[in-house]
Amino acid sequence: MTLLSDVDPFIGCAATDLPAPPSGNIAATWWSPKPQVGNTHPGACHPFGMVSACAYSGGYPSGYGSYDLNTEGRPGVLFDRLQATGFTHFQQSGTGAIRKYYNYARVTPMTGPLDALGTAWSLNDEEASPGRYAVTLGAPDGGGPPVNIHAQLTTGPKSVVHRYHFPEHPDARVVLDLSAGGIAIAHGQTVPIRAVAELLSPGVARAKVFVEGVPLYMHLRITPPGTAAWRQSLWYDRRLMGGGTRLEFDSIRATTLRPFGFIFRGPIDHRESVELAIGFSLRSFDQARDNLEQDVPTGTGFAERRQATEDAWSTHLNHTQVQGGSPAQRTVFATAAYRAAIKPCFAENESPFWPGDGPFVFDICTMWDIYKTQIPLLAAFAPQHFVQLINALTRIAEEEGNFPIGYRMARGADRFFRQASALAHTAAADACGLGVTGVDWEWVLTHLESDLRRTFGEDYLAKGVVHPLSHTLDLAAGYHCAARVAEHVGDTDLAAQLSALSHGWRNAFDPATGLLAESTYYEGGLWNYSFRLLPAMRERIALCDPQGDPHTGGDDAFVTLLDTFFGFPAPDGTPAPTAPVLTAPPINDDHHTAGYALNRFQGLNNEPDMEAPWAYHYAGRPDRTAQVVHAALAHAFGPGRGGLPGNDDSGGLSSWVVWASLGLFPVAGQNVFLLSTPSFPTARLAMPHGTLVIETRGLPDEPLAHDSRPHYIRSATFNGRPLSHNWLPGRTVHGGGTLVIEVDTQPSDWGTAQADRPPSTDTPR
Repeated sequence: MTLLSDVDPFIGCAATDLPAPPSGNIAATWWSPKPQVGNTHPGACHPFGMVSACAYSGGYPSGYGSYDLNTEGRPGVLFDRLQATGFTHFQQSGTGAIRKYYNYARVTPMTGPLDALGTAWSLNDEEASPGRYAVTLGAPDGGGPPVNIHAQLTTGPKSVVHRYHFPEHPDARVVLDLSAGGIAIAHGQTVPIRAVAELLSPGVARAKVFVEGVPLYMHLRITPPGTAAWRQSLWYDRRLMGGGTRLEFDSIRATTLRPFGFIFRGPIDHRESVELAIGFSLRSFDQARDNLEQDVPTGTGFAERRQATEDAWSTHLNHTQVQGGSPAQRTVFATAAYRAAIKPCFAENESPFWPGDGPFVFDICTMWDIYKTQIPLLAAFAPQHFVQLINALTRIAEEEGNFPIGYRMARGADRFFRQASALAHTAAADACGLGVTGVDWEWVLTHLESDLRRTFGEDYLAKGVVHPLSHTLDLAAGYHCAARVAEHVGDTDLAAQLSALSHGWRNAFDPATGLLAESTYYEGGLWNYSFRLLPAMRERIALCDPQGDPHTGGDDAFVTLLDTFFGFPAPDGTPAPTAPVLTAPPINDDHHTAGYALNRFQGLNNEPDMEAPWAYHYAGRPDRTAQVVHAALAHAFGPGRGGLPGNDDSGGLSSWVVWASLGLFPVAGQNVFLLSTPSFPTARLAMPHGTLVIETRGLPDEPLAHDSRPHYIRSATFNGRPLSHNWLPGRTVHGGGTLVIEVDTQPSDWGTAQADRPPSTDTPR
């Protein structure tokens, strides 16, 4: 099938609205501590482009929708309907409390006076597909006749094109508010501190706003309808500035801000439309103009740009083709593949923070989530962007002193935070293991090593342990990954030193429990972080049975802990407690505490434990992985606006859906893919060095049906040879081949033997 036609950009735009798992299903025991909403938007985007465009209401966090600030439970609402005051550019994608808000340069089609700017109209007949968003503006808030203005938006890599179809009117208007930005929550407004707006010639203008530490340049080209004579002017404080061609502010404060921008106006026939194309740059006016010409050459417009962007999406999504499955399953999968390619934003030669050309990447907003799922997806299906990401992260470390764990256009680099450490190291290690070229590995290694010795890393070196203890795991893995890069460049002495420092993860565990020790964990408890896929999983499992053989013991105790965590019934058949259901705010603290006290899987509502289902593989129980993943795909995701269990987190959650549905899971930083039951009978994956075909025999017609049973791998072959391992090397997966999987409704002994489990650094293969 072609994924493009099955994408639904509205999935995740509303509060979670999924059928409750049936009583007795493990999914009914999972805990949802964070907002039960995807926080996505349906706006127009280009694959990995720097620009998005969407209807703007001021809703949290993307500027689309009706939700108020939310950090837990079902979100409260700001408005009682879907509405918009215009259309803005640059949106977050599925993030939570990111605290950096874009929505710059609001464009509003109007037939009323400037005094009506800011009116919110209902959104009617919304449509969205990859690269296109369309809607009809209806009735204004407070009542009155609908304006019936039809809007369509599409984007290029560094541009946007608006097309507006008005009812017949003698004075239709397209108003650009350069002062607009942010969202409609307390302290959510964005105020430019400097700005320039200039009319250059009929239908051509340019502007610059310096906002949130970034200079945003725009070059505008408007195409009025037919041969009608449209006028243009600047406006300030809702008043037209007749005769002027330039407006400049060298200092703006929130307390003195008055809106300003451009207005284009004139007569229009009901059969005509007007188009506004904008090129963006973070560098200069000339570059904004060149970006517009590159994306939307003079003489072309909405139709050509929309087709080019649709073709770009089709090319990207065609890297993954699946057959079979139910319509709902195909929609969820296709949309997940689409969401996984919206962020990060790649803006070659656009860094506003340092001179010189080269890769620049922003909106790496939740790297603590995407490093596990989305970055490996990038390496598989967009390898050129994967190389750009490695080089861009290294440039940030070079220019700003550290690898970030998050990086936004709005001058927001997260470097040291209790959420995570040493995340870029996993991507670098995977790139080395995959044999990626186009990277100066000696220079990368220099920064990887330096980064490990700062802030949290200082405590790790001095004390052997860091709090939160999740950072101890991060830094130990970071040393392991840096050692792999050192081996790649041939520095064996440094590799040995780094490897010796990678064993500090042991200090984070309590030998009395086999779990992490008590600490101040971020967005979870010690259980949520206790099942990370560490490089030395054999030794980690042995901690669960200190008296047993360190190389063979601990399996049963480890599986018992995992079973408790995922809500399986106790050996005597006692079911796990059902998780409390959060409702709309305000959240009851006792209720919230009771949820965390369950020590339970967060059910993909949050991502600290998103790799934990595959921990069973290391203890010889891939059947349990199949059960948990099946329950998650069947009960935590679905079609429709409420089809996500929590924040999509810049595509990190959607990437999980892609991998889980394909029966593969990448172990970040280790170049290993774990195998589980796929969701589709056939998948064809265009990997960097060959096509990987996955054929799954024995699946039911609708494997995601709520009353269906999980299926288990009975046997497998790779390129015609029997495969007993429950994993494949990264280079094998990226090299392509044919993987044939036989499944059944009963567990088997496939992948259970000690020799068939994933590699562990303490049991070399």
